[in-house]
Amino acid sequence: FAYSYKPQRERKVNPSTVDLRAASAEDQHVETETQRRSYHCPPLGLESLRVDDSQIQASSYQRSGLGPHRGRLNIQSGIEDGDLYDGAWCAEYKDRHQWLEVDALHLTLFTGVILQGRNSIWSWDWVETYKVQLSNDSVTWHTSMNGTQEALFEGNQNPETPVLGLLPVPTVARFIRINPQTWYSNGTVCLRAEILGCRVHDPSDIYSAHESGSKDALDFRHHNYKEMRKLMKSVTEECPDITRVYTIGRSYMGLKLYVMEISDNPGKHELGEPEFRYVAGMHGNEALGRELVLNLMQYMCKEYKKGNQRIVRLVTETRIHLLPSMNPDGYEEAYVKGSELSGWAEGRYSFEGIDLNHNFPDLNNIMWDTQEKAADKSKVPNHYIPIPEYYTKEDATVAPETRAVISWMQDIPFVLSANLHGGELVVTYPFDCTRDWAPQEDTPTADNAFFRWLASVYASTNLVMANPDRRICHYEEFQSHNNIINGGAWHTVPGMNDFSYLHTNCFEVTVELSCDKFPHVSELPIEWENNKESLLVYMEQVHRGIKGVVRDKLTKKGIADAIIKVEDHDHDIRSAADGDYWRLLNPGEYKVIVWAVGYFPSMRRCNVGMEPNPTICDFILTKTPIQRLKEIRAKGEKIPQDLQLRLRALRLRKLRASTKAINRRREGQRMRKARSSQAWKA
Repeated sequence: FAYSYKPQRERKVNPSTVDLRAASAEDQHVETETQRRSYHCPPLGLESLRVDDSQIQASSYQRSGLGPHRGRLNIQSGIEDGDLYDGAWCAEYKDRHQWLEVDALHLTLFTGVILQGRNSIWSWDWVETYKVQLSNDSVTWHTSMNGTQEALFEGNQNPETPVLGLLPVPTVARFIRINPQTWYSNGTVCLRAEILGCRVHDPSDIYSAHESGSKDALDFRHHNYKEMRKLMKSVTEECPDITRVYTIGRSYMGLKLYVMEISDNPGKHELGEPEFRYVAGMHGNEALGRELVLNLMQYMCKEYKKGNQRIVRLVTETRIHLLPSMNPDGYEEAYVKGSELSGWAEGRYSFEGIDLNHNFPDLNNIMWDTQEKAADKSKVPNHYIPIPEYYTKEDATVAPETRAVISWMQDIPFVLSANLHGGELVVTYPFDCTRDWAPQEDTPTADNAFFRWLASVYASTNLVMANPDRRICHYEEFQSHNNIINGGAWHTVPGMNDFSYLHTNCFEVTVELSCDKFPHVSELPIEWENNKESLLVYMEQVHRGIKGVVRDKLTKKGIADAIIKVEDHDHDIRSAADGDYWRLLNPGEYKVIVWAVGYFPSMRRCNVGMEPNPTICDFILTKTPIQRLKEIRAKGEKIPQDLQLRLRALRLRKLRASTKAINRRREGQRMRKARSSQAWKA
């Protein structure tokens, strides 16, 4: 029901006759569950925080951390039970007189309740059966009826699986109570909930004005794999001159990983033009990022056609790549359950049960261990660190989705990226992995100041993150940090951000977009407005710093893999195949040194201004004299080679070879299974 929602007209009701009657006339005919589902009423917003803490009350509660404000669907607890941020509302008393009450603020056609147990690693508590009571004044209450008897709703059998209870007859009221009747025998009365209801038109309600959605005419709904593919195709048909859809690989179940390219010359890297990417859906159940990326490609197409100069500038000066679903298998699993019933983790992992964010090789500790053992740390590579040998083998636990993304990252000289997640409201920046695997420890990169700028750019323009009055999502308070945090200071993981920074030239942050991982479709227009400016302004940061082309003095051709070093920044980058490079930097004056194998180094000073326009710093390199090469040969020495670069390329070839072998084996298994199935049917 949650993903097929269509906005309903307000139901016009005379307030003087509404007094808790069942939704009669057009509503009384509702008898079967299929018919009841046709109401498609959205959640009030306990999970998404649209319902304020002040709207939730309870008969009693054990302590503040288990108060009524904690009775929100999918709310997560802190590690320690007993703190202020526990994982449910829990009544002080174990009897049938306990209740959790929600004030909808307006007359509402209530259609259902979704229930969960308590989120805790220490306690098991859930409600097994409950009744629903409704009121217009919070004084006189009427119990939801099933014919002539009070309706008894089935609750939970475990703490995490959400269970939907539809009212036998949808009923108009302002207040609703969940009244537990039985609960887990070894637990207590604890629950998390969401309420389903449609707003009712009330002429006497001075606060009845609708909340604004979005003025952009975009396809605001949840798209499964087929629908996503159709939408991307429709965008390319609408804007064929600036878009291209391509694939970077397949998921374990064979679904293609589609990418939308937006550029004034699709399919071609233009000299000096930076490459940008957004990646969404790494965790399949974190659906908001997927829809925002789909919204973004529609929006850019439409606005480009309108002549919006900001969008025209982005399209003509940047090559943009949008991957809406890195984990399509996981998304399909969550999509079947829908936004409110998929819970906190269903669909998070790949089909093989792999957390894709934990599936990238740990290059951090390879670099740190090498630095500790080295006599001269300045000789230790700080970039382009090769994939470890074990990771390239066929039996390595590397998901096909991860393999595809790593190969994609190598093929295109990305400069800037963001990885879109959900379940919190914060932007994290590398390093995400801590030294010695400390659970939480601030672990900055050599580009910490610029990463903090990137994170702040997104967070400060996000309408929800920037709201100083918003409540925390679960149990962590990020507002005092301006809604940004070093990844290692939050929790340690050698993920995609660190890999991108250490293995390629690309800077990447993680954006946690919303408290609700899988928002109801009715929330999507609001979420687009919350994130639209952030998505655009973050892309524009790819034009900060310096850029240029490294060329051979005699041939004037670009030099690939030249090393660009910024003094006092212990992280180098390399030029792309055509000799062009991009170095993201904050405003200031920098001493930049460039060198390549067989060339003398070159140095110049480059000044970066405050404007989001890159400073052009080109370099001309002179080859080392032939006489010098003769001297090297005369001594029996080899001409210096960039061993690190060779090893990096070798490991990538091995990774791709093992990927092909795995894909051939998997395809053979599929074909044998198909033949076997056909033979059995025959």
